Amino acid sequence: MSERKIRILVAKPGLDGHDRGAKVVARMLRDAGFEVIYTGIRQTPQMIAEAALQEDVDVVGLSILSGAHMTLCPKVVELLRAQGQDNVLVVVGGIIPDDDVERLKAAGVDGVFGPGASSEAYVEFIQNHVQVIV
Repeated sequence: MSERKIRILVAKPGLDGHDRGAKVVARMLRDAGFEVIYTGIRQTPQMIAEAALQEDVDVVGLSILSGAHMTLCPKVVELLRAQGQDNVLVVVGGIIPDDDVERLKAAGVDGVFGPGASSEAYVEFIQNHVQVIV
């Protein structure tokens, strides 16, 4: 059996239009050898879940700076699971208060990365949590 590249969807849910960080992360993940699909800004949870299904991704990365993470992230997880995407890893990056990290994980988010997280931390987390065999 041969391994294929891990497929990652990077999305900006909600009305937050600040996407520089998401673009930097998308490029960093691509440079680390992952296949990356960037959906752009102002995506609804429904749009993100549908794109994840259509693109057959292994990981959904949500970039949130707006403070709406406790509403948007659980909704994305709920929609992914409702579509049968139980094995899709969900990670969140952005401005996430420490008090919300455990609540996000309880809602199904697998990993949370705040400002200053290293590229190595992202890559290692994904590699340790996703195995892709064709």
